[in-house]
Formats: sequence, C-alpha cells, structure tokens
Amino acid sequence: MEASSRWTTWWRRDRRQSREVTGGDAASRLDLLLGAVRAGFPVAPAAHPAGHRCSCDRVGCPAPAQHPVSFAWQSQATTDAEQLARWLSRDPQANFVTATGRAHDVLDVPAEAGRLALERLDALGVGGPVAAVGDDRYLFFTATRGTPADEDEWWTSALDSTPDTMSEHPGLRWHCRGSYTLLPPAALPDGSEVRWLRGPEQSLPDPLRVLDVLTDACTEVGAVAEEQWLIG
Repeated sequence: MEASSRWTTWWRRDRRQSREVTGGDAASRLDLLLGAVRAGFPVAPAAHPAGHRCSCDRVGCPAPAQHPVSFAWQSQATTDAEQLARWLSRDPQANFVTATGRAHDVLDVPAEAGRLALERLDALGVGGPVAAVGDDRYLFFTATRGTPADEDEWWTSALDSTPDTMSEHPGLRWHCRGSYTLLPPAALPDGSEVRWLRGPEQSLPDPLRVLDVLTDACTEVGAVAEEQWLIG
C-alpha cells in the first residue's frame, strides 16, 4: 500500500504538465484505474484515439482504440499499481483493457438491452459493476466461472466471446477465458467514452443470475441470435 501511494504521488506530480497539454484530468483518471486494480481487475495497456484513427497506425484497424498494445497482453495483465503507473508515465493517453476469466467475467450487451436489464437488476437488488461503451454497449462485470479449483468443472458456453469472434456475437457476449474488455475510463475515436455506471467497488454478482436478466432483455429488444442462448 505504501509503495502504491508513493507511485501515485510521483505520477500525479509528473503528469501536471501533461494535463495542461491534453486538457484531461489525469489524477482523476489514475484514481479510477487504481480503483479497478484494487478490486482485483488485471489490466494491460491498450491503444487510444489518434485523431479519428487508432494510435496503432494499422491501416483499417478493425477495433480502433479498443485493443491491447501488445500481443502478449494476457501475460502483461496485472494488478500491480506500480506497473500501472509506469505504463501511464510512458503513454498518458493509453486506454486499458482488463483480462477476463481470472478475477471476473463480463457480460456484454447492446445498450438498449443493457438499460432495460439494469433497471430490472436494480429492482431485484442485484448489484455489481456496470460500464457503458459510448451509446452502443453495456458491460456487466460478474464473478468468473473461468477459474474453478477443479479444471474438469469448467464449462463452456455458446456465448463465449474472444477478440476474434466479436462479430459473431452481435447480441449477448460472455467475456471469459482468453478475452478482454475496455476498462473505464477510456476514450474512443468518435469522441465517446467508456465510463462507469456502477463502479468496481461493487461486489461481483453471480453470472448466471445476471445472464438470466440480460437474456430476457435482449429478447425483448430483438438483440437475439437463436443459437446463442444454449449453454453447456
């Protein structure tokens, strides 16, 4: 904790000039990222907007400002606050992803279904961190099914999403092993952002309980692919 505080103080001092140049509140951003790290969410640096493009400079980048910087993101992902501060000192504009299937999973739905589901979860008294990706998607953070004590007990789902299968899951996506999502706060090239609706300090709910509500909400708004709801 003392080391984390030392790095936070140093980073805030070092970023004062950067805040004046970019107009962003770097200290508040660091606090939000540290909140996710304290909650046990492993993070790794991601690309960020460069004008209307992606900072990776890949021609025709399929996920501008929404992908990790390194192909080794799974081994990079960490909850070390000092490493987070080092990454930010090298690139203050960097977005961050969180690796799923370790400390948490993420159920990812179209925003219309997400808004409906959030109201129903509130009515049921089911908490948990929730983020919005611009006006397009909602991210529901849940306990993970990806790290059972007995590996034979792990089960797959037809909803499982990886970076290579995003387009195959236009409705509900389940980010578990081998996947990631953007972590708030993050900026997107269209000027929108990834922001917390409920912060990472919330307890992670049972994924199946949240899935039940999300499935109904997706069905009601027409965000359904018939084969996507089979589990096992």
